[in-house]
Amino acid sequence: MSGPERDPEYDSEPSSCLGPFSCIPVEVDNFGPGFTGHNTFTTRPFLGPLLFDNETSDARDHCANERTFLATLKLSVYMSVVAVAIAVSFHLRAPPTALEQRIAKPLGLIFWLLSVACLIVGLGNYIKTVNKYSRKVAIVQSGWRTQFTMAFIAFSIFATCVALLVVDLTRLK
Repeated sequence: MSGPERDPEYDSEPSSCLGPFSCIPVEVDNFGPGFTGHNTFTTRPFLGPLLFDNETSDARDHCANERTFLATLKLSVYMSVVAVAIAVSFHLRAPPTALEQRIAKPLGLIFWLLSVACLIVGLGNYIKTVNKYSRKVAIVQSGWRTQFTMAFIAFSIFATCVALLVVDLTRLK
């Protein structure tokens, strides 16, 4: 008499599918509250998928955290595209004026630096929140650095729009 049927999908050992990186999942619930001095992202296997127990609203919170990171990533990509467009003085109607050519490269560099800052803040917030999730102490909120950086980015976008409108108005006169 044989034992119960076993599903080969669940019994097989996960294999390494990315060379030095692994597809073996990291069970985060094994870390617990005493895992304060370690980073969840640097545990082995490096870049392995993180598995969390779905207690209360954990799955929803993880998805919200990922959406927030993806939104900051999208903002960073958009700002880098705008930085390139500003730096090369991309115009549809008329050639750029001397003033626009003079401020194009510094303004493009500022937008590129702001896009990198946005990416760093978003990634840092994501990693910090996932580390707190692994210790079961996460509060879904961002810190003052994130708020300050995003407010500075919003102010910079608004100030640039106003400056470009003023330059366009002076050209029309």
